[in-house]
Formats: sequence, structure tokens, C-alpha cells
Amino acid sequence: MYKEFYKPQNYVNRELSWIDFNGRVLGEATDTANPLLERANFLGITQSNVDEFFMVRVASLHKLAAANVTTTDASGLTPEEQLDAVNEKEHRMVKQRYEVYNQQIIPDLAKNNIHILHVPKLDEKQYEFIRRYFNDELMPVLTPMADDASRPFPFISNNSLNIAVQLRRQIHPTSKPVAEEILEGDQEVHRPQIEPHDDRQEADIKFATVRVPEIYKRLVRLPGENNFILIDEIITEFLTALFPGYEILATASYRVMRDMDLDVAEEDTSDLLRAVKRQLREREHGRVMRLEVPASIDEWLKDQLIDNLHVSERSLYEVDGPVDLTFLKKLSGMVDGHDDLRYPPYKPYLNPALDMDHNIFSSIRQKDYLMQHPYDNFQAVVNFIHQAAIDPDVLAIKMTLYRVSGNSPIIKYLGMAAQQGKQVTVLVEVKARFDEQNNVRWAQRLEQMGCHVIYGLVGLKTHCKVALVIRRDEDGLRRYMHLGTGNYNDVTAHFYTDMGLFTCDHELGIDMTNLFNMLSGFARPAYFNELRVSPDGIRTFINAKIDEQIENAKNGNPALIRMKMNSLSDKQIIARLYAAAASGVKVELLIRGITCLRNDLPELHGNIEVHSIIGRFLEHSRIYYFKSNGHEEVYLASADMMTRNLNRRVEELYPVTQPDTKAHAIHIFDVMWKDNVKARRLVGDHYERIDRGDAAPFSSQEYFVKQAMKLNAREKKEKKAKKHFSSVFETLTRHVPNLHLDERKDE
Repeated sequence: MYKEFYKPQNYVNRELSWIDFNGRVLGEATDTANPLLERANFLGITQSNVDEFFMVRVASLHKLAAANVTTTDASGLTPEEQLDAVNEKEHRMVKQRYEVYNQQIIPDLAKNNIHILHVPKLDEKQYEFIRRYFNDELMPVLTPMADDASRPFPFISNNSLNIAVQLRRQIHPTSKPVAEEILEGDQEVHRPQIEPHDDRQEADIKFATVRVPEIYKRLVRLPGENNFILIDEIITEFLTALFPGYEILATASYRVMRDMDLDVAEEDTSDLLRAVKRQLREREHGRVMRLEVPASIDEWLKDQLIDNLHVSERSLYEVDGPVDLTFLKKLSGMVDGHDDLRYPPYKPYLNPALDMDHNIFSSIRQKDYLMQHPYDNFQAVVNFIHQAAIDPDVLAIKMTLYRVSGNSPIIKYLGMAAQQGKQVTVLVEVKARFDEQNNVRWAQRLEQMGCHVIYGLVGLKTHCKVALVIRRDEDGLRRYMHLGTGNYNDVTAHFYTDMGLFTCDHELGIDMTNLFNMLSGFARPAYFNELRVSPDGIRTFINAKIDEQIENAKNGNPALIRMKMNSLSDKQIIARLYAAAASGVKVELLIRGITCLRNDLPELHGNIEVHSIIGRFLEHSRIYYFKSNGHEEVYLASADMMTRNLNRRVEELYPVTQPDTKAHAIHIFDVMWKDNVKARRLVGDHYERIDRGDAAPFSSQEYFVKQAMKLNAREKKEKKAKKHFSSVFETLTRHVPNLHLDERKDE
């Protein structure tokens, strides 16, 4: 029934789908309904997205191709064929990104008197500023690296910005040189005016490279309001100071992306932390996946880089503008004024029951709380751990950490709890991609503070997001929990949409205890009551739920499957969704990123509809919702429907059962499904903007922001009323001293 859909033409290649997703992010950079500085930020995000894509996904394909793997993916492509297709498509995307930069972002910034200038456009004051900046700040830090018989081609580190230099020894003319007066500090010096030579003798030509120091901002503020210049242009302008006695013939900025995937053979190591540290050092020397150079680069320089960095033609990217556009992500923070060119600020809502002035455990004991970040303040989660740390009745805290911020308050409170004698167990996933170094540091810090730190199961990443607090209440021990769809990261919680549940449900509590025993010891629970855990557990559960809806539809009953996730790529899950649609089940999917499913197969009868929301906030929450015969089930999870999440990670899926929280979760999905501003609709194998027709524009993210603002306004009004009542009551009791006695008589 399901395997009949296992045909290559029924699936979209995962990597090509990812590039399409990055194209949707680029679409936000071109959308003039977005504030200009936010559009610039979106363009910068597309660059950082593709950098990580090459460091990990393209690197993985290179390894498979190098090993002569010829097996195909679900779409029927071999690794080598995928590499060709990916690079061909990404070359087109690069062209589009720089067209947006040159034809839209830069001109629109200029219209608003925000300028990213080039050296020839600088006035005298600005030029004098960059000359002094070079001499005072940059010159002492820069190190020219030669390539010759005694000095091999220098190592070029991943993601570093560099300047390639073509030069030759200066040939002084026989006639007296014409002097050019240049003001150096307070002295006048004379520099020989060397006539350029057209006849370059190959033996005299040398190659050198200069690394742009990362300790300085890429954008340098110039005199004048909101004028900037790129630091690499300043260095290039004064490169002659680094090569006295040599004539500079050509220069070009360049950057390489290397294979940065971490590959720890856990079954062969008894010390995972040490193995990760070793791999972090070794991966810096990974193979070059991508070389970026300006389109105007000198051919000799280009050949030198290609030969010495061992780059294939398909991995060479020539760009029409500055190499590496990620500096645009910093532009908004550097521009003075222009609040109208940014998203309007808003304050997330913090339920008073979850603030530090209330007993959070007492609140959770009364009812469950469903949170949706960033509209609900992540501070509630921080408060939960904070109160657990200082509450004398709390006996133990157990928590998983996948990604945390560089200055995490949660780490601080976990350490505080351990120092107060509480039993604190923390699983730190040291293999979290690109957070490995940060997590190794935190793991060591937690151990120093007295926490028991574990690193998960052999061969699996621990991706679940759970916190368990054991507290001695008046009627005995009780387990208080937070289960989330996103990381315990107080920084990304401001712009990732995630959901979390506070509960003290008894059966979930038993499951959580079993989960942590599994993670820290040799326990292998025979079953879980309410929790579903990957590997295997979530796949089995989702399969069963889809099969239930298929049976409902076959029996003539209306059946609905709704799922929200980051990515859908698992071949088996997709085949089951195809089977469900073919059986008459209505399938509605919200997928931010990779979508390997097609919805134009005739046997689906139009029963699969897919939307993708790309907007101000990164959609990160996962919702799985099943409805038939008036019966509704809602589950939240840390897992996407991807093979790695279902087979090779420890993930959690949990039910939302309390009537108000379940209704809230369904309402959240309903609101997002109505989005016709930031949502695109899947048409076959690609997404298109939703045609609103006569419908009013509706942005789900704007709606949730407004709701948070309304709740804040209501809370402020209630606090003001309470303060007023308290003031009036104090006045009355002061003037009528026996008022409280009269009240006691009435009781």
C-alpha cells in the first residue's frame, strides 16, 4: 500500500528543496512590504544559510562521491549527480542574490541616506579617516603571507575573509622619479611615482595573501551620518604598506568554505569529550567545498587560488559585489535612527502566574500552561529553573541542553542549584552542530559547579528538549516538567517560534523519569505511558496515527491530518501521507524548509495542501494533530519528519490533553493556516505566493504579536487597578481603624 509510492518521480531531492527554501528567504529581501533594514538582514541570512549548507550537506555529498557511492536518494540521484545539480542551482541563486544586493538593497539604502561606499567615492575627510584607521588600527595587526620556494602556500581557514595579492619586485626607472607628496601624520614624505608595467614577466610575479582580521567589524563607520565602508576595501587601498619594494599588480578578496561536519566514531572512544575536542581541531583543515571570488578577479590570481586550494570548477563562485554578504546582518544594528526601516519593537507576554513574584510550582499544580515563544516570554522557562534552584523543597533537577546561549542564565541557575546541595543532572549534547565548542565549555563549567554531566547515548544525538524538577510537596514528591519543541536558548527564543508545556501530569512524570534513566544509565524502558521517544518510538507512533486516519476515511468518516514542522524528508512518512491522501484523508502541512513531498500526483485527489511561512520569526515549532469523528488529538515534539530525527536522534513527542491548552494549540495552527501574507503554497515541486484574491491580508506572526501586546496592555491595566484598590483600602483602614474587625464579624 505504501511502497507503491516509492518511485523517484514522487520525491523532490532534499538538497535542491533546501536551496528552494533559501530562495523563499531571499524573497523576503525583495518584498518591499518589509522594512528596508530587515530586507538587508534577510539577504545576509541567505548567505549564512548557504554557508552552513556547504559546510555540512555539500560536504557530506563530497564524501559519498569520493567513496564512489552510487546508490541513489529517494529522488533517484547519486551523490555525484546531486553535487552537479546543487552547484548548478546555487550558481543561479548566487546571481539572484547579488542582483538583489546591487539593484535593490544598495539603491534603496542610498535613497534613505545610508551608504556603503567604495574608496573612489570618499571625500577628503573620509579618505583621511580610513588612512589613519589603517595606520593606527589595522597595520600593526595584519600579516602578509608569501608563497614561494621557502614558504608554502599558507593555510586558509574556513569562512575567513582574505585578500589575494599579485606582485613583483619594484623596478626603479633610470630617470629621477616624480615625487608625490603625502601627509603622513605631521610629516611630509615623498613616495616615488612608479609607472605601471604591462609586460609581466612570469618569473618575477609573486603571490601573497593577507587575512582580514576577524576581531574588527566588517563594516567600518565613516565620518558623516550613516556612511560605511568594508574593512577589506580599506586594507586593499593601503596594501603597498605591507609590501615595500614590491609593485602590486592585482588584488582580490576571497573566501573558502570547508568541510566542517563533525564525525566522531563514538563506538571507538571511551572519552567523548576528548574525541569531540580533537575533531574540532581536525575539522578546521577539512576539504574546501566552495571558493568565492569577485567576478573581476585577475585570471592569474584565480588560477593560483584554484590550484593551491584544490577547487573544482563547479565549486568556484564568482560574485558581482563584495565577497560574503553576511555583513548585512549587522547593518541594522549600526545604523543610527531610521526606526521606520526596522520591525516595530514589541514586548512578549509573561503570564503573571509564571513570574518570580509567584510560586510557579503552585501555578503548575493547578493547571498546565502552553507557551508559544517568542510571543510568550521565554523568561517563564528561565524563572522555572531559577525557582527550582532556590526552592528549599526542590530535591533534584534533570535537564537536556542541545543549544544554549553564550551567557546562559539557565546554566547559572543549574550551577546555583548544585551548589545548594540539590541533585542536578544535565545532559549536554556536545555534538550539536556548530555549537560543539560552546557546549564543551558549558559541560566543563557545569561539572566544576557540581552538576552531574552526561553526554548522551553512543551513536545518537540527544535532541529532545525536556526539564524535570522533583519537589517535595506537602502531600509527597511531585514531578514538575517543561517539555519543549525548541532549545533552552534565551537569545534565539526572541526570534524562533517554539512551543513548550508546563505540567505536573503524573504519567508524563513517570515517563520523564524513565527517559532520564535511559539517558544516564543502562535503563531501557519497556514502554512509555504518554511520552513517545525516538529512535523508533515517534516513527511507530506517527505511522499508527496515519493508519488510523486511513481506516477512518475508508469507513466513510471525515479524517484530517495536520502537521507543522521544519522539514519533511523521510521517504516512509511521505509514502504514508500519500496513501492517506489517496484514501480520502485531508492532509494539511505547514513546512518551513525542506519539502521532499509533491502534492500534484493524480492519485492524491488534491487532498494534500502544503504551506510554508517565512517571516520575521523563524518557524521552529512542531505540531502533530489528528481529527476524526469529532475526536481531536494534539501532540508537540522536538522532532521533524526527517530520517535523522526518527532513526538517529533521541527526540520527544508529547500530548497536549488539557482542554484549554489543546484548544490553544489548535488555534495556533488555525491562525497560521489562514496566513496569506508570509505563507507560500506548494504547487507540485515548488512554492508560490498565495493569491489572496479579494481576501484581506492576514499575517499570522503579526497577529500573534498584536495578541501579546493586547495581553500586556490588559495586564498593565489590571496591575494599575489593583494598585489603585490597594491604595484606597489602605486609606480607608487608616481612617476607619475597626473596618477589618467588622469584616471578621461578617465572616
